[in-house]
Amino acid sequence: MTPARRCLYLVTSAAPPVLRLEELIPQLSADGWAVYVIATPTAASWIDLDDLAAATGCVTRVQPRPPHQREKSLPRAEALLVAPLTFNSMNKWAAGISDTFALGVLNEMLGAEVPIVAAPCVKPALRRHPAYADSVARLTKAGVKLLDPDTITTRAEDGLATFDWSYLISALCSAVKSDADR
Repeated sequence: MTPARRCLYLVTSAAPPVLRLEELIPQLSADGWAVYVIATPTAASWIDLDDLAAATGCVTRVQPRPPHQREKSLPRAEALLVAPLTFNSMNKWAAGISDTFALGVLNEMLGAEVPIVAAPCVKPALRRHPAYADSVARLTKAGVKLLDPDTITTRAEDGLATFDWSYLISALCSAVKSDADR
């Protein structure tokens, strides 16, 4: 009998690492996660949602499910990974703004008592903006494990920023273990 897979929400916004989610998905699946991708509208315009749904075997969402529609609701998440997290999405999330489905999910998950790991992809100049430090402090106080952009970001052969996916997975596993130990 195959053990049940744990439910992971992968919320993603429009930064270059989103173009390489196909490298992350198999690793998460191998670790026993059923991955539900939730993309901001701009991120959704950068990626192939059908390909991601095929890779995960799970629905990929950009918009909320309309009431009374037959489409199933997302199952309850056991963890949340936010990768990549842009400057704009981080600041809106920290401010409690829910003007997209992805931000609504992020805001709701702060109160869901599940481990949350976020991987910002933010330029150094934007990290010096006062809103960034305020958002980092607010989200950290709310229990989000924010990863250091300098530690997780590398450059791919095409020159675009990408993430060290194994580092993100390790951080997620650590957060889940810490949560289970509480």
